[in-house]
Amino acid sequence: MRVARVAALLALAAGVFLVFSALFGGDSGHRYELNFQTGGQLVKGNEVLVGGQPVGIVEDLSLAPDGQARVEIKVDEPLHEGTTAVVRSTSLSGVANRYVSLAPGPNSEPELEDGATLTAENTTSPVDLDQLFNALDEETRTSLQKVVQGSATLYAGNTEEAREAYKYFAPALQSTTRLLDELTRDERVLSEFLVSGSNTFGAIAERRDDLSALTENANVALGAIAAENEALDRSLAALPPFLRQADTTFVNLRAALDDLDPLVATSKRATKDLPEFLADLRPLAQKAVPVVSDLRTAVATPGPDNDLTDVLKLLPKVQAAGADASREQIQAMNATQDDIEFATPYMPELLSFVTKLGQVAGYYDFDGHYIRVMPGALGTFAYNSATDGLEPIFDQPEDMLDFFRNSDPAYETYAGPGSAWDPNGFLKCPGGASQDAADGSAPFIPPAIGADCDPTDMVIPVATP
Repeated sequence: MRVARVAALLALAAGVFLVFSALFGGDSGHRYELNFQTGGQLVKGNEVLVGGQPVGIVEDLSLAPDGQARVEIKVDEPLHEGTTAVVRSTSLSGVANRYVSLAPGPNSEPELEDGATLTAENTTSPVDLDQLFNALDEETRTSLQKVVQGSATLYAGNTEEAREAYKYFAPALQSTTRLLDELTRDERVLSEFLVSGSNTFGAIAERRDDLSALTENANVALGAIAAENEALDRSLAALPPFLRQADTTFVNLRAALDDLDPLVATSKRATKDLPEFLADLRPLAQKAVPVVSDLRTAVATPGPDNDLTDVLKLLPKVQAAGADASREQIQAMNATQDDIEFATPYMPELLSFVTKLGQVAGYYDFDGHYIRVMPGALGTFAYNSATDGLEPIFDQPEDMLDFFRNSDPAYETYAGPGSAWDPNGFLKCPGGASQDAADGSAPFIPPAIGADCDPTDMVIPVATP
């Protein structure tokens, strides 16, 4: 029992010795020297971090012969070639809150020997705000101070909204980084873009007055659009259905365009002379400009009742007023239809009378033209000196008929019964006023006349005895 108790005490003592040896004994770890342009306000005991995790401490700081800051660090694991170091600060609120952030090289690279030095090419010194502010003049620092104060006023009372906005700050920076990487990937193209942009902005600067006027006009236009925001809202609401319908229309139009291809191919041959035609049409179009202008004046002229538009406005009233007259006119036309149908076949005789009247009236003798003495020669009228006027000689048509029979023995031959002087009526058929046609086309009996004419009653010239 006593031997077991002694063995247990010895084992406990050995364990405590090993723990103290691990904590306080030995000088384990790997030491390296880092050269920075400035010490960055590092102090002994500052942490050395890799990926945000502590891996060592800063053991000492000194001045190197070349004036750089020499920082001695001790880390738990060995470093590899390609390792870089940066002095960073945990926040802006403190002074001695710096640490060394390491970016270890790939494990595939050789390990650095203990005591190896990372030169300034592989280290980055911090830039303090004081150095930045000292590079600015007093006016700029004052303006920057106002910006900071304005930002404080801007975010006052909007803490929650700012916190929500800050969630997107890191993704925005990452997107910006990727964008800048893409821009700097081809430096030649970027340089050409910057040079072209500089030329563009220079040209814009030369036309700054026009640009200012454009801005003012755009302001007026946007103000007018804002004044019609309700109409714009309705238009935007109607735009999606319109676009859907237009998409369907364009899809159908695509098939219609395919069907139009044969027409276009055929039109190429039909339109080959079109340029010459249009060239000849141009003078006509130029001369037509005044005509079109006058036509516009005739169609629409300021003032009442002075153009075609006003006439068209009055047409309904004219139609209403002319409705009764039109009905009476139709009745009159219906009543005279039989007379017109009867007279139509005699148009050759009527036109012959009109043309021959000039020839008859053209002959003259010492008394003048025959037509002037004809009433006297026929003895139709006689002069009455008491009344100083003409009085008819024949009171009845039979008296005139007897006169012709007595004065011309051939009257019955060429005038005969049923002639124009026949009191029983006008019985000649159309074409009976001339010799009969060899083909038998005249005289003829039209349906409108029927039995009212005698085709054997014709005027046949005969020799005078």
